[in-house]
Order: sequence, then structure tokens, then C-alpha cells
Amino acid sequence: MELLCQQQRCTTSVLWPEDVDRRLNILVRAAAAAGERTSRAELLAALVAAVDVAPEQVSDLLRHYRRLPADALTGDEERTDLPVVRAPGPRRGTPT
Repeated sequence: MELLCQQQRCTTSVLWPEDVDRRLNILVRAAAAAGERTSRAELLAALVAAVDVAPEQVSDLLRHYRRLPADALTGDEERTDLPVVRAPGPRRGTPT
């Protein structure tokens, strides 16, 4: 049986607020704290797959997001209870 997470990959480009991007990093760290080894892409895929395709629920979700104040996610980076997760691949400033 083929699993959804094993299907052919597709590239997408996301343009969103910096605080939302930082929140995604925090969610990856939260997954690591629970013993999961994951990536930003896999976590985004899991979140998209988890949402019901119910027009009113999707509409509610959008309206909720659009009403969040600019400082709604402030403080996420200060989560000392979550492990630091390093992205795979070469490190910046490291010779290749």
C-alpha cells in the first residue's frame, strides 16, 4: 500500500509573514520534542492534509488568521522548553 507521504513530490513557493515562518520552525521543534524527526515541508503537508475540506471551516480559518494582531506569535522564539533543530544540508559559513 502506497502512503500519501510517499507520493511524488511537488515544489511550492510560499510567501508569508516572517512570524508565521518562525512559527513553523517552532512547530518543527515541538515535533522534535515529542520524538519526531521531521522537516518544515512534511509538517506543512501534515497540516494541510489534516484540514477538512468544508467551505465554512476553511472560511472560518481564514477569517481567524486575518484578524490576528501583528504580535500574535511574539515570544515563540523564546521557547527554551523545545530542542534546537538544525536543518539538513551544509551549514552557513562552513566550507563545502
